[in-house]
Amino acid sequence: KKTVLAAYGNVRKGGINAINLAAGDSLIEVKMTDGKNDIVIGTSHGFAIRFNEKDVRDMGRTATGVRGVRLGKGDHVVGLLVIRNDQTTVLVVTEKGFGKRSDINDYRITKRGGKGVITVKTTDKVGKLIAMMEVVDRDELVIISTQGMIIRQSVKDLRVMGRNTQGVRVIRLNEHDSIADIARVVPEDDEEINGNGKEIEPLLS
Repeated sequence: KKTVLAAYGNVRKGGINAINLAAGDSLIEVKMTDGKNDIVIGTSHGFAIRFNEKDVRDMGRTATGVRGVRLGKGDHVVGLLVIRNDQTTVLVVTEKGFGKRSDINDYRITKRGGKGVITVKTTDKVGKLIAMMEVVDRDELVIISTQGMIIRQSVKDLRVMGRNTQGVRVIRLNEHDSIADIARVVPEDDEEINGNGKEIEPLLS
């Protein structure tokens, strides 16, 4: 759903309701928009839908909202993008360490509420879609696995590929490991990755 920012102006100490959730649903992401942006929603089964936010009317804080994407059995939303730049690319990463970039213009604009189009081919080899992000060449990524493996990867080293492909391996994982999350970071020459995880070299194959 979409709500004007002024509706969140008087926040109580204990917080205020942002959305009325249906049973079994959960809030995963909140983004700021200008009222005219295109929106992309990605799902774990590898689908993505792009629509203009004008298709979503302004609602109150406690409203449930409207359907953005139609989910298949066992599918769920993994990411929400607000597109502000037609030159951007969409990065997707799967749970078994595969990733790719696709041109935003590969995602045609449709009406909200549909199933969307394939953004990555999810198979037993690559796993389900775990993360989706808007990136440009100058960005860098930190990719973290559930067993604490960490890589830092330049976005420009990931080539732009067709939307309906499985991508390339960006990190080689142990048999029972999987991707936990990815983050976009500002590149700094002297910056090091800190934490308990083991830092390893990026792998592109």
